[in-house]
Amino acid sequence: MASPLRVAVVGCGMISVYHLRAWQSAGVELVALCDTDRAKAEARAAEFNVSRVYSDAAAMFSDGGIDAVDIAASVGAHGPVARLAADHGVHIMCQKPLTETVAEAERLVDHVGERVRFMVHENYRFRPHYMTVRRWIDGGRIGRVRHAAISCRGSGLCAREGTVPFLVERQPYLTGFKRNLVFETMIHHLDVLRCLCGPLKVVAARLNRLAEGLPGEDTASILLEGENGFIATADGCLVAPGYPQLHGDRLEVIGTTGTIVMELNRIFVVGEEDSAEVVDLLGRYQECFDLTMAAFVTGLQQGTPFETDRLDNLETLRLMESVYRAAGVEVGS
Repeated sequence: MASPLRVAVVGCGMISVYHLRAWQSAGVELVALCDTDRAKAEARAAEFNVSRVYSDAAAMFSDGGIDAVDIAASVGAHGPVARLAADHGVHIMCQKPLTETVAEAERLVDHVGERVRFMVHENYRFRPHYMTVRRWIDGGRIGRVRHAAISCRGSGLCAREGTVPFLVERQPYLTGFKRNLVFETMIHHLDVLRCLCGPLKVVAARLNRLAEGLPGEDTASILLEGENGFIATADGCLVAPGYPQLHGDRLEVIGTTGTIVMELNRIFVVGEEDSAEVVDLLGRYQECFDLTMAAFVTGLQQGTPFETDRLDNLETLRLMESVYRAAGVEVGS
C-alpha cells in the first residue's frame, strides 16, 4: 500500500482552516505549516496536530520530507514559494489568483516547466450550486448553451457608521489594493463562464468605485464573446445596500431547449420552478475545498490532468486582465 502524500501548507490565515480540513479529508499526511507570522502557523499546527512549523518557506523546503505544497498565502508570495517548490521537486497547489499579472504568471509557469505537477486552487467550479448547473448542462437538460449572464451583489463595502466597511475589516489590504472586484472576486465568475461556455474574450468593460476611500473598483460590467457569435455578460457590485455583506451570485444559462437560472442557492429550469433544487451554501461551504484537494490527490496518484491546471488557469488570468485593459486600467508586468 502506497504511503500517504506528504503535504505542507504555506499561509495560515483565515482561509487556511478550510484548506487543512480538506487535506485531512483527502487522506494526506500534513507534515509542515509555514507563515511569516509564526504565531499563526503555531496556532494552526496545534489545531491540526502538525509537528513542523516555520516562518520561512525556504527553510521548510530545505528540511525536505514534502511531496506537495498548498500555497494559501497572499498573492505576492505565490510566485516565490512556487519557484522554491519546483526547485525542490515538490508538487504545487496554489491559491488563486496565480500571480498579480499574466506576464508574471507566464514567467512562473515557464520556470516550473514539467518538473512537478502544478494546479491552481480555483474552487468556484466545485461549489455545489455551480456543480448543479454543470451537471444539468452536461445531462442535456437545456440542450446546447447559447447565452449566459452572471452577476454578483453584496453590501460588504457599504459604509458603516462608526467603523470601516465589513470587507475592509475582513481584508484590510483592500485599502491599498488598486484592483479589487474583478481581480479578487469576479475572476471566479469569469472562470465559471469559461468552464460552462468555452473560450471567451472581452469585448468591452466598464469599472467604477462607489465606496469612498478605496483605490480599487467595486463595480463592474463586462461584455464577452465566444465562438460563432456567442455572447455573455458578467457584472458585479460590492456596494449594493440590502444584499448580504458576503456577495451572492445569480447565473442564467440559455440553451437551445431550456433556460437554467441559479439565484443565490436556488437552481431551476425556467417553467419548472416548483422543482427547484436548493443548496445549503453555508452548510456545504467546505465541500468545494474538499473536492478541489481530492482532485489534486487523484491527479497525482493516477497521473490524470487537473481540471484547473496552471495552463488552464492562465486563460482565466488572461481573461481577467483583459477586463482591466478594456476598461483602460494599466496592469503592469
